[in-house]
Amino acid sequence: MHDLPAAPRINPSILAADFVNMQRDLARIATADFVHVDVMDNHFVPNLTFGPQMVERIQATSPVPLDVHLMITDPDRWAPGYAELGAASVTFHLEAAADPVAVARALRERGARAGVAIKPGTPGESLYSILDEFDQVLVMTVEPGFGGQGFMPETMPKLEALVAEARRRGSEVWFQVDGGISDATIEIAAAAGADTFVAGSAVYGADDVEAAVTRLRELARAASLES
Repeated sequence: MHDLPAAPRINPSILAADFVNMQRDLARIATADFVHVDVMDNHFVPNLTFGPQMVERIQATSPVPLDVHLMITDPDRWAPGYAELGAASVTFHLEAAADPVAVARALRERGARAGVAIKPGTPGESLYSILDEFDQVLVMTVEPGFGGQGFMPETMPKLEALVAEARRRGSEVWFQVDGGISDATIEIAAAAGADTFVAGSAVYGADDVEAAVTRLRELARAASLES
C-alpha cells in the first residue's frame, strides 16, 4: 500500500492541464499530494476523456500518486483494472455500481484505496451502512462531467452529516470534495469536514502552480483548525 500524505490533501485535476504537454504539467504539481485523474466514458456523464492506456502513461510519468475518479458505467467490471495499473486510489460512483461493496473489496485486494463518489442529488444516507468498506468518500460539489463549474454550497450539509456519521462509527475514511474548489471555496468545504480537495483551474490556471497548491493547503488547514 502507498504511503499516505497527511491532511489536508490537495489533488490537482489534470482535466485542467494541457493534454498536449501532460508530462510538463504533471511535473508542475510535484508538491501536491495526488494527481486527480478523471476518467469519463460519455455515457455515465456527457463527456469523454481517456481510458486505461492514458492512465497507464500518467502513472509512469507522474511525480505523485494517482487518484483516479471513474465517471463511467459498469465500474464493477472496469474499476479493478485501474488498481492493477498502479493507481493509489480508485473512486467509482455509487450510482453506477451494481455491488459497490464488492467493487471496493476488489480494489483493496489489488492494493488501491477504495473510494466511492456521490452526485449532488444523491443522499448521503445511502452510504451510512457501508462506510466502513471505503477509504475515501467523494462528495461531488458540482454535477460530474465537466471542469470549471461553480461550487454548490448546498452540498455541505450532506458532507457534514457524512463526516459526523463516520466519526460516530470510528471510521477514518477520507472525505474528498471535487468541483469549483478555489481560494474562495476551499475554506467552506474544509470547515464542513473535507480533508482532501480536488482543484483544477485554481491550480493550473495560476501563474505559479506550486504556490497555488501551497496556498490551498494552508487555507484548508486554517479552516479545519477553526471548525
